Amino acid sequence: MKVLFIGGTGIISSACSELAIQKGIELYHYNRGQSLRKIDGVKQIRGDIRDFESTKAILSKYDFDVVVDFIAFVPEHIINDIKLFNGKVSQFIFISSASAYQKPVRKLPITENTPLENPFWQYSRDKIECEKILFDEYKKNKFPVTIVRPSHTYDKTLIPIDWGYTTLKRMKEGKKTIIHGDGTSLWVLTHHKDFAVGFIGLLGKKEAIGEAFHITGDELLPWNQIYEMLAYELKVELKPVHIPSEVIAKFDERMGASLLGDKAHSVIFDNTKIKTLVPEFKQKIPFSEGVKEIVQFYEKNPASQKYDPIIDETIDKIIEKYGG
Repeated sequence: MKVLFIGGTGIISSACSELAIQKGIELYHYNRGQSLRKIDGVKQIRGDIRDFESTKAILSKYDFDVVVDFIAFVPEHIINDIKLFNGKVSQFIFISSASAYQKPVRKLPITENTPLENPFWQYSRDKIECEKILFDEYKKNKFPVTIVRPSHTYDKTLIPIDWGYTTLKRMKEGKKTIIHGDGTSLWVLTHHKDFAVGFIGLLGKKEAIGEAFHITGDELLPWNQIYEMLAYELKVELKPVHIPSEVIAKFDERMGASLLGDKAHSVIFDNTKIKTLVPEFKQKIPFSEGVKEIVQFYEKNPASQKYDPIIDETIDKIIEKYGG
């Protein structure tokens, strides 16, 4: 197969790129070439996907069996993709988000037929609209779309807790740590290498055309345990303070949207659909292993320790007012 990844060097797409190369896929990246992540064996096409006319001219020289857009976030991005690739590819894959599923969650487990509805988070609503456009185009003009919905996929560079490294720094300094809600809601974390197995298995599959798949881990972790596992690897005592997500949202709108629109809700995903089409997909890397990679990476890479004093101050204010 000859495959184009738009993007290709992010957390999800880098693992997918590495596995694609291992599988013998002729892989191209279309991006600005500015990422520090370099994947051996990829053929680089430099360009800015947001510059439609330039992209159209550059890509007119190439033919691909499959195109994947990892960095489409709003309807305009998808409309341009349809213009670029309609009638020119056998499969177009859009990376949506499992956060698009109905919130609050009304029925578990979540399947691909769970309604898409998220009144809390604009990011999710934009992804939903992108999906609608693509499925409409599939129904009207047979545009060969496949939708993939990841849920909190991480690698060693992503700290999967509220406020990222700023919270990690507080933990290391013995300060109190906010955990949203009562910390008992269930969450799913998926290592990007596990995700890649399911994803690469969809490339070129005719059965995947016109279908949506979520690709997530099966391990269920309460948020309290996620924080405890990080503290354990840091060799520090966790000093948790539980704060309602609605309260956090009043102090930090961006974090509030992510919480109320996603992380504050327990999620259990039924992965039957992806496992049926891609039997080799399974969760091989539990978070107990992934958390070690994260802590080791940040301990060894001071330049990646992005501390935000404004967020740190905000956390103190929340704890002072609501932390008891």
